Amino acid sequence: MLNYVWIGLIVLGILIAVGNDLKDDFHNTYRNGESLNAMVLVDQPPSALRESWEGEMVIPADDFNAFYGVTSATKEIRQPVRITTATTGESSLLLNVDAAAPEPWRTMAKNATSKDKLIGTLRSIRFEEGGKRAHVEIILEPIRFVKIRAVTQAALDYASTAVNIALGLIGIMALWLGVMKVAEEAGMIRIVTRMLTPLTKRLFPEVPPDHPAVGSMIMNLAANMLGLSNAATPMGLKAMEELNKLNPKLGTATNAMCTFLVINTAGLVLIPATAIAVRAAAGSANPGIIIGTSIFGASCATIAGLIAVKLLQHMPRFKKDDPALQPSSEREGGKEDAHD
Repeated sequence: MLNYVWIGLIVLGILIAVGNDLKDDFHNTYRNGESLNAMVLVDQPPSALRESWEGEMVIPADDFNAFYGVTSATKEIRQPVRITTATTGESSLLLNVDAAAPEPWRTMAKNATSKDKLIGTLRSIRFEEGGKRAHVEIILEPIRFVKIRAVTQAALDYASTAVNIALGLIGIMALWLGVMKVAEEAGMIRIVTRMLTPLTKRLFPEVPPDHPAVGSMIMNLAANMLGLSNAATPMGLKAMEELNKLNPKLGTATNAMCTFLVINTAGLVLIPATAIAVRAAAGSANPGIIIGTSIFGASCATIAGLIAVKLLQHMPRFKKDDPALQPSSEREGGKEDAHD
C-alpha cells in the first residue's frame, strides 16, 4: 500500500510541475523572445573595442520590475557581461548571474544552457558620445520547463543522497547486528529474558513467561533501544507470529499484541544508532547530540502509549468478554473450577 502512496505522490508532483510550467509558458513568465533595453558601461572607446569585450550591464530597478512583472529588484541592477560583436549576423552576449541578481534571473540561470550564465543576442547597440556607454536591446535565451527540470534534478540528487546514507549505515548496522548475534549465541538473551520476566508478566499477563514470543519481543525491544529499527523489524514480525499462536480468535488483536505494538511503535531508545549514522553520513558536526532528546521523547511516547492501551483494555467498548482472551492463569483456574 505504501508503494502506491509513493507512486501517487510522485505522479502528483510531476503533474503539478508540468501544470506550473504550462502556466509559465502561457503567461510568458520569463519573457521569451521579448527584447529588454539596458545600458552597458565599458572602459574602452568604440575604436579600441575588439570582437569580444567586457562591460557592466546596468538596468534601472523600475524598468526590470516592469519588464518581468515582479517586485524583486529594489535597486539598480549591475551585472558583468561579455559581448561578442559580429560583422555578419547577430552579436551575442554572455551575462554572469550571481547570488545578488534578482529573480527571475537566478531561476533562469539555473535552467539556462550554461549554469549561472544567461546567453542572449543583441538586436541593436548604440554608443553615446565618448564611447564608454552603450545602449543595447537584448533578447535572452528562451527558458522553459523550469519546474519539471527541478523535479527531475531533485530526484537524481536525493537518489544519490540515499545511496550515500545507505552506505554509511552499513558499518554501524553490521556492528550492532553482530553484537546482537553474539549476545544471542552466548545466552545473553535468555539471561535478559529471565531478568525482565517480572516486567513482561505485568505488561503481557496473557503470555506464558517461557513462551518463545517473550524472547522475540525482548530482542525486538533491545534492537529498538539501540536504534536498529531495520534489525528490529524481523524480530517484531517473529514476535507477532508467536503471539498469534496464542490468539484463539484470529483476526482480532489480543491485548498482548496491542501492548507490544504500542511499545514497538513508540520506539523506546537508549542509543539512536541509525539516526546518529544518518547524521554522520550527512556531515553533521555533532551527530550524537540527539541522544538526550531522543531518550526523553521516546520515553514520553512509550509511557503515554502504555497508559492509553491499558485504559482502553478495560473499557467496555474495547474489552472482549471471550474467556479465551483472558489471561492464561484465569483460563486454567476456570477450567479447574468447572472440572471440580
